[in-house]
Amino acid sequence: MLDKLYIDEIIMKSFKEDMPLGDITTDSIIAKDAVSSAIFIAKENGIVAGLDICNRVFELIDKGIVFKRIINDGDKISKGDTIAEVRGNTRALLKGERTALNILQRLSGIATKTHEYCSRVKDLPAKVTDTRKTVPGLRLMDKYAVRTGGGSNHRFSLSDGVLIKDNHIEAAGSILRAVELARKSIPHTIKIEVETETIVQVREALEAGADIIMLDNMSIGMMKEAVGIISKRAIVEASGNVSLDRIREIAETGVDIISVGELTHSVKALDISMNIE
Repeated sequence: MLDKLYIDEIIMKSFKEDMPLGDITTDSIIAKDAVSSAIFIAKENGIVAGLDICNRVFELIDKGIVFKRIINDGDKISKGDTIAEVRGNTRALLKGERTALNILQRLSGIATKTHEYCSRVKDLPAKVTDTRKTVPGLRLMDKYAVRTGGGSNHRFSLSDGVLIKDNHIEAAGSILRAVELARKSIPHTIKIEVETETIVQVREALEAGADIIMLDNMSIGMMKEAVGIISKRAIVEASGNVSLDRIREIAETGVDIISVGELTHSVKALDISMNIE
């Protein structure tokens, strides 16, 4: 599970954004001592992610709220299923509703989309991973949801590993020079990945001793050729123009990793509602 300090910071920022001076509607209508129960209902099929964070939203508003999970993160749900129940001060429930739903819906959407991608290649060795194309400030949550959906995580930040992309190569002068410069500066425990767009670049990255070679926006035929040239001497990642319709064909080329920006950068939130009973 994610670190509470990180989660609490995100939730508190959300509260400040959503009710900077309180909730004038709820405070005007609902008695201070009113108590209610509510249920979270799935309005479409999918995979749930973010229930612990949803629970924490209500804990931070009112420690007296009781949050009961009916299912767990990673479970499949169908339209109409009850996901969780909450009971406590009515004002607190209403004030936490939108923040809880925003997080739960987004993370469940990511988990659902990731599960769809992983299901297409589940019988093949290629791993489906995310990218850094996440909502600013929510990356660890987004990546948690990818894992919940059955995917794997790429690097979390620019500090985690060397990924030499087209602009780095242009600035350094060549792939060989970029790898040499990186190798001199980093600890021996860090791997070097190089993004390539042509077979010529694949050969240069291999000659430079890259640990991972990314095949960026290549055709299926080029990917097959590149995998053959690399011949297990480096980890091979496919990236760019990856879709549900294309992912199996990409995996069948023999690549080891398929990174998919769609998992986080433009995912549709799963439709979930919270209903006071």
